[in-house]
Amino acid sequence: MKNLFYTKPVSQLHEDSTKSGLKRSLSRLNLVSIGIGGIIGAGIFVLSGQAAAEYAGPAILISFLISGFACAMAGLCYAEFASMIPLAGSAYTYAYATMGELVAWVIGWDLILEYLFAASTVAVGWASYVISFLKDIGIILPPEYTTAMGTKMIFVPQSGWQAYSEGLATTLAANNIDINTLQACIGVINVPAMFIVAVSTIILIIGIKESANFNNLMVALKLIVIVAFIGIGYFYINTDNWHPFIPENTGKTGQFGWSGILRGAGVIFFAYIGFDSVSAAAQESKNPQKDMPIGIMGSLGVSTLLYIAMALVLTGIVNYKELGVSDPVALAVDKMGTDMIWLRYIIKIAAIAGLSSVVLVMLLGQPRIFFSMAQDGLLPSFFKTIHPKFKTPYISTIITGVFAMVIAGLLPINLLGELVSIGTLLAFVIVCIGIIVLRKTKPDIERPFRTPFVPLVPILGAVACLFQMVFLPGDTWLRLIIWLAIGMLIYFFYSKNNAEKLRNLK
Repeated sequence: MKNLFYTKPVSQLHEDSTKSGLKRSLSRLNLVSIGIGGIIGAGIFVLSGQAAAEYAGPAILISFLISGFACAMAGLCYAEFASMIPLAGSAYTYAYATMGELVAWVIGWDLILEYLFAASTVAVGWASYVISFLKDIGIILPPEYTTAMGTKMIFVPQSGWQAYSEGLATTLAANNIDINTLQACIGVINVPAMFIVAVSTIILIIGIKESANFNNLMVALKLIVIVAFIGIGYFYINTDNWHPFIPENTGKTGQFGWSGILRGAGVIFFAYIGFDSVSAAAQESKNPQKDMPIGIMGSLGVSTLLYIAMALVLTGIVNYKELGVSDPVALAVDKMGTDMIWLRYIIKIAAIAGLSSVVLVMLLGQPRIFFSMAQDGLLPSFFKTIHPKFKTPYISTIITGVFAMVIAGLLPINLLGELVSIGTLLAFVIVCIGIIVLRKTKPDIERPFRTPFVPLVPILGAVACLFQMVFLPGDTWLRLIIWLAIGMLIYFFYSKNNAEKLRNLK
């Protein structure tokens, strides 16, 4: 039983880092950019509209504030850990140092759910904007091969092929269009989503510095366009669209009202997970003790402000009932009128660029968690293999990319987003609790950055995250339980014994 709660000494973690073979090449700017690159993406360009249409209405603004508060509390805890234990592996490594091997395995397995499905989720959003952009220039891709398997697609006049949803049905009914008279088909596989995952995987294999430079370019482009959209969109806001600000609950938990706001917060929490990728890349940072807190909190602060501003403008331009589409920002541009059609193309290019950087960042984090788990013996040793030329964990990157391609090709974005959110929230809860545990068990360890107001901040972070988990759909909880059950079987039948053997050899 004692092996289940074996904690890895911080000194041992630092010793392992010197033998890793990973190259320290990321600057402070790179880290902030990685965080923004991971945060600003599907949350603005896809999920904000869908969460407003299905859960919160204009009060999606409050959902973002709730999620932002929870992330700020968790981010302060991450910053202390990342400066104190600046190694690849993120929350997995922190849990191993504080709460033991079993908890570390649970969070490591949970992070697989977070990163793998996050990359796939954003890839599906990327595909939606690419398909829409190509349609604008006269290229129509076969709908069967641009959406998830089994998704019902309907050809809507003036709009083209769209996935069926209650929001779409409501919009059609409002325009006196009978949905049963429209052409329909069933999705087979999302080829564009698979394509962007494949390209990102190749870039990550080539090198971390090259990946960071590509990400910097994509982040700069999307920030310029998002700020421009907010500035221009402000003049097209119709305040009538904000009434009622909190739509009346339909009688079901999570469908508008305050329960809808909380469910919306839980679903869009997915949008904030990019700052976790900063800590996952800590072992490739030039000066992690000083730069990791800046990378985490800086990217989180900038992104939260942009999310709030974007939510106000988006729901002000378009009635929330119409936002349940795959490209809500493009829809908002359409609502501005024909004189603003030029902005539609720029927005879509920015969305494509921005979502590309998110896919890249999500795929960057997962292999490094695999790398750390393999170093500890919890996964097979080939996961820690470093490319002799590029100095990247290329085998785990390829495995991550292949699985992400399959998931992106087959599953719809709403299901993927909910799975990622619950996995992320669980990881944040464990990190917050870990700060309290480590302050009690190892009070004298050097902490270049200290989380303020402990234990208040960690408690607030853990409670806020747990509260959002409670309001996620029941089937999302069921999928998490099944995923963790599979993980426990792997741990007790392979990982536990293998890790113990590796420790004995040392």
